[in-house]
Amino acid sequence: MRPLEESLEPIKRGAVDLLLEEELIERLKSGRPLRVKAGFDPTAPDLHLGHTVLINKLRQFQDLGHHVMFLIGDFTGMIGDPTGKNVTRKPLTRDEILANAQTYREQVFKILDPDRTEVLFNSNWFDRMAPADFIHLAAKHTVARMLERDDFGKRYASGQPIAIHEFLYPLVQGYDSVAMRADVELGGTDQKFNLLVGRELQKHYGQPPQIVLTMPILEGLDGVQKMSKSLGNYVGIRDEPNEMFGKLMSVSDELMWRYFELLSFRPTREIAEWRRQTAQEGLNPRDVKFKLAGELVDRFHGAGAGRRALAEFVERFQKGSLPEEVAEVSVQARDGRLPIANLLKEAGLVASTSEALRSIQQGAVRIDGERVENRNLELQAGSRHIYQVGKRRVAAVTVTAMPAPTPN
Repeated sequence: MRPLEESLEPIKRGAVDLLLEEELIERLKSGRPLRVKAGFDPTAPDLHLGHTVLINKLRQFQDLGHHVMFLIGDFTGMIGDPTGKNVTRKPLTRDEILANAQTYREQVFKILDPDRTEVLFNSNWFDRMAPADFIHLAAKHTVARMLERDDFGKRYASGQPIAIHEFLYPLVQGYDSVAMRADVELGGTDQKFNLLVGRELQKHYGQPPQIVLTMPILEGLDGVQKMSKSLGNYVGIRDEPNEMFGKLMSVSDELMWRYFELLSFRPTREIAEWRRQTAQEGLNPRDVKFKLAGELVDRFHGAGAGRRALAEFVERFQKGSLPEEVAEVSVQARDGRLPIANLLKEAGLVASTSEALRSIQQGAVRIDGERVENRNLELQAGSRHIYQVGKRRVAAVTVTAMPAPTPN
């Protein structure tokens, strides 16, 4: 185990809440490995970089010598976590959950050390519980306390329905901490309420309450909305190396530093020095971004993959094909999607949609270096890519959703 000061720095890196820090310090002083938990409901088959913010933090605990528990919520996934939703989320079937869970196991070990990771499924204890056990668990919390949760409170105040099973979710997640005897639980900021329920339930069951550590929700490539596959602003950890590298190079210079903080394992002092050099000595942010993209491609595709992706990127983009400075442009999509011809016109890359269509037909339009052949291509709100028409007309274009009209 490392000295206390050396442990606290990586634990607190990028964190939003650490509740309670003094309790964490006392447990670290004991010298025993802490039981560190993070749970993931396998609601989709693939993980993206937004999911890895928590997994990275688990790896940091692992490197400090602590016992990491990766919980796959195969039971909670069938309830459907309402966190952050303004409507009830449709639960998945057990077959869907199990199929997704298998892909999670394959993907997380790109980051975690499999020899030092305990993988658990919460069906192991919940499938053994009788209805009376769930009633006993529900008696540990009140409706008034549940309505203190922001999304529940807003839905109740606006008259939107809240299903009874949604109230069970925080209790079930909290009981996971009891079953796992967690010392620390990690979660996104949107999970704070649920993590605190875990503290309270542990007290009810005579256990020391877990320390709660929340991490921020990672913005997607657009730098505005959270990373999401449905918004098209994501980097999947199964993306091909060149695709992953190109997507990461498309992030804004400012967002790059946030990605460094939450996704990179490089020392904070090294990143701080690059930031200083960029601000004070003229270091090109593009060259720093190369380091970020290379590190992440190596992580998910093996050593050397980042170097090869960099060479491909330079070949496609920098040998006379792109200017040093690329204009940043934002365009709006009325229904969440924007045809490619309209996008090129609104971004100022062509004079008309007919010119855009002709340019596509002539093979003169590229997105992130790839030639566009589909004249009917539509881009989603939340996406950000580098668009090129010919050799000289280039822009980094972010597609945003058009605000709904304000009723009179």
